[in-house]
Amino acid sequence: MGRVVNTESNGKQRNQLRRTIAEMLRHLSQKSTIDDEAKDMLATIVLCLRQINDGIDESTVAWEKRDYWLKAENFRREWQWVTEIESKLTATLRTEDWDAIPDLMLRLFPHFSDINVTKFTREAEIWQHNYFKFSLRD
Repeated sequence: MGRVVNTESNGKQRNQLRRTIAEMLRHLSQKSTIDDEAKDMLATIVLCLRQINDGIDESTVAWEKRDYWLKAENFRREWQWVTEIESKLTATLRTEDWDAIPDLMLRLFPHFSDINVTKFTREAEIWQHNYFKFSLRD
């Protein structure tokens, strides 16, 4: 029997989620007010950050099984910002404190500066109704 190759690795999924967030940030930067679409985009960012965080935990568990403790700890430290910003953005969405959004976006931008968004590749279906789903879940 041949080797099983996981085509949807945590790294690949993390890169796709980062691209989605980068596009959401680009769309949001072009908006002047927080409308329903902007709320959906913000909720999408939260959901993507949660998935990134889950993938980080999965990656580190695999490394720890191989006794790569230092690598796992460094990786967690490198991605610690995900949990911090996700929790602040979640609290902001729950309280509808829209004045805090620009500050949070400024904190997010540096983490996605390596992604060049010259063309939008994500369809609107990706973020539509995510604020409602977020509200039901949280």
